[in-house]
Amino acid sequence: MYKELVELIKTIYRGQHPVPLHAPVFIGNEKKYLLNCIDSGYVSYLGEYVKKLEKQICEYTGSAYAIATVNGTCALQVALEVAGVSRDDEVITQDLTFVATANAILSCGAIPVFVDSDRDTLGMSPDKLEEFLATHCRITDKGECLNIHSHRLIKACVPVHVFGHPAHIDKIIDICRAYGIKVIEDAAESLGSFRNHQHTGTYGLMGVLSFNGNKIVTTGGGGMILTNDEALANLARHITTTAKVPHPWDFFHDRHGYNYRLNNVSAAIGCAQMENLPLFLERKRAVAAQYQQFFSRYPEVSFFSEPENCYSNYWLNLIFVKNREERDKLLSYTHEQGILTRPVWTLMHKLPMFSHCQTTNLDNAIDMENRGINLPSSVPV
Repeated sequence: MYKELVELIKTIYRGQHPVPLHAPVFIGNEKKYLLNCIDSGYVSYLGEYVKKLEKQICEYTGSAYAIATVNGTCALQVALEVAGVSRDDEVITQDLTFVATANAILSCGAIPVFVDSDRDTLGMSPDKLEEFLATHCRITDKGECLNIHSHRLIKACVPVHVFGHPAHIDKIIDICRAYGIKVIEDAAESLGSFRNHQHTGTYGLMGVLSFNGNKIVTTGGGGMILTNDEALANLARHITTTAKVPHPWDFFHDRHGYNYRLNNVSAAIGCAQMENLPLFLERKRAVAAQYQQFFSRYPEVSFFSEPENCYSNYWLNLIFVKNREERDKLLSYTHEQGILTRPVWTLMHKLPMFSHCQTTNLDNAIDMENRGINLPSSVPV
């Protein structure tokens, strides 16, 4: 199977050596828009392309407001702060995620709590979330969720749409609403993904996207905050522009803020990329279909398909092999052949800065870490 898999990947990504996990593709107006941006003289966050990209994202996702940021991690940090998360609060997220999710929580001075994932979505398990809240929390007289063991307030929950596959976000929001917990979606990997025809990142109070160089749409580095709440949108925009009060010449800043706005140069690339998003999705889903057909001949390997009632961007294609030993054998073989596969991330509770954090039973996440492999998933050109 190893040899045949390598041959398939080299056929899909003909002429590439090594074959990257997920490379950016520039086949549209990127150079044209960059030249326009340079000629305009507006290369910082003031410029037409920042506003244009925000408008494109709103139109595509259905979000009422979009605020462009320097990256997805900063977008999540600001979204959490705007939602009211502060020092020594707790934020529930999932153990199976990229470290940026938990780092954003730490950047607010808050403390992550890690729950398990579901096997059918890779995202946060609503059942494990509800079990944790019922066992370890109570509602205060003010309607806030208190962790009865740590005596800290749980202010927010951050479910992640892993590898572009939508989580059970509707169920998670219903559970959190009953406990007075705000939901901020980490949709960094899922631009172009929908659950029941609604785009990821638009279910919760706020959501965030990433435009990192390895995402389906890239600005080189960038992110976006999504929300339908005008007041939150205005506050997020204010905070990400150093909280400067508008004035023709005076520099007065009315609160703690950040220089987190996306620049016009990066946004110009993003605008061109968004024009080709439908094509990117079509080609990536075709790659996923090829992988799925290939692995149907090998019952010892499970290809992860989009959850029921979902449309996934298949950001990173994922397979599960028999065990960790088999995982490492396949990773080693593919790398020797110039195929840059990778394992699923090391789980958050295993990292030194999060080793003290409270967790639920993590059987699913541990099993997926041991058996999961991401395959090359770039848009073929």
